[in-house]
Amino acid sequence: MQGLAKVLLIVSGIIHLLPLSGVLGGAQLARLYGVPIEDPNLLILMRHRAVLFGLLGVLLIAAAWRVELRTAAYVAGLVSVLAFIAVAWITPGYNALIQRVVVADWIAAACLVGALLIDVFARRSAAMS
Repeated sequence: MQGLAKVLLIVSGIIHLLPLSGVLGGAQLARLYGVPIEDPNLLILMRHRAVLFGLLGVLLIAAAWRVELRTAAYVAGLVSVLAFIAVAWITPGYNALIQRVVVADWIAAACLVGALLIDVFARRSAAMS
């Protein structure tokens, strides 16, 4: 089962690494989100956001092998995806590419919850032994 937890963390990590390509600039961000980003201030913010997602993706993937990182990875990953899902839910009228991000975040959330449950079950089983 720990192998499955690793796979789920890696899948979630890969999902978080995908926006990292946005660091390359406005054209790549527009391809990712379907929104032209022409304001230089917004471009800076979105490129920085891409870097942060890259860091989170690396943390999630590292946590697949480093159990001591898992609590931080679960918290950061779940806050990230659930916050985006909540913001999208209360904001009507987003485009198809943002909908794709929402779906990817639901997948990442399911992976993180699945890996977390596996870890909790494994710890409880070990404690009972």
